[in-house]
Amino acid sequence: MDARRDQPKARGTGINPAVRFARSRFEPDPADQPPDRVDTVFYEDSSVSVVSENRSPDLPFEASLNPYRGCEHGCAYCYARPTHEYLGWSAGLDFETRILVKSNAARLLESALSAPSWQPRPLFLSGVTDPYQPAERHRQVTRDCLAVLARFRNPVSLITKNSLVLRDRDLLASFAAWGGVSVSLSVTTLDSGLARRMEPRTASPRRRLEAVAALAEAGIPVGVMAAPMIPGLTDTELPGIVAAAKEAGARWVHYLPLRLPRGTDTVFLDWLEREFPGKRARVEDRLRSLRGGSLNDTAPGRRFRGTGLWAQTLRQLYELGVRRSGFTARPHTLRTDAFRPVGGKQLDLFAR
Repeated sequence: MDARRDQPKARGTGINPAVRFARSRFEPDPADQPPDRVDTVFYEDSSVSVVSENRSPDLPFEASLNPYRGCEHGCAYCYARPTHEYLGWSAGLDFETRILVKSNAARLLESALSAPSWQPRPLFLSGVTDPYQPAERHRQVTRDCLAVLARFRNPVSLITKNSLVLRDRDLLASFAAWGGVSVSLSVTTLDSGLARRMEPRTASPRRRLEAVAALAEAGIPVGVMAAPMIPGLTDTELPGIVAAAKEAGARWVHYLPLRLPRGTDTVFLDWLEREFPGKRARVEDRLRSLRGGSLNDTAPGRRFRGTGLWAQTLRQLYELGVRRSGFTARPHTLRTDAFRPVGGKQLDLFAR
């Protein structure tokens, strides 16, 4: 069991749970004074390809690209935390302080799109970590990749909880002109205080909704993903999130209940005990009710909706928000017939 550590400022957790695949681990002395601040360390990712193929039947995309591995946003509930264990790092503090940067992503993406075997299809940014996390402000890996996709006119779908997406309105508007883009802003709560505690390095809920409004005004198809919804903590906010999304100009609103893969479960429950000790038992009980007694269910068709009473309750809250706000979701599909091959000489633009 991990010793409880004081949480460093602006971090989602103060613990580093054991790595499942490691034969040994470092256990800090409980008597040691934990650091008040933990800096982020960046590493170059040496991947030789950047497009990941999706074979899961319940994900709405065939291919995705993740410019970063790990995420500074530090969301306590992040389902991607366990992916750091494959690197030998922890799903806890390591996940948000050890970030791999795919600096060569744009060049690798251009190579993939130039291949005769490439079939034009929407590319999802990102399937795992946020493409607009703080590092993107200076690294601009996501923007470089968008520039490549724009030249090829290959459609793209983005999801983020950072208002930094507004920096790229020019590129996103160029996609929108021919029907090749959709953007979703993740809004998990309207309570700015809760957001700061739960998602310490993200944009505030107000700024996310302002980003929705700005993108909508620019003619860029944009919606809201109310995810994850946490029974016993944020679920009652769902009707309000739907209403706020409509007011901001969102074309769609979807929701997903929280799921806690192994690794994330330890981090989130520790966070819950630290921040809301009186609610931990209630929240955990409801999460287990959603997942048939477990904290996670990987079965396609169930993992994104859950089952049982609390799954029904979330659905009813969502439908209540839709009725009250008069929200009518407008289906949005991306064009793939506008794709145009680009000559290999373009690769020279990304020479460093």
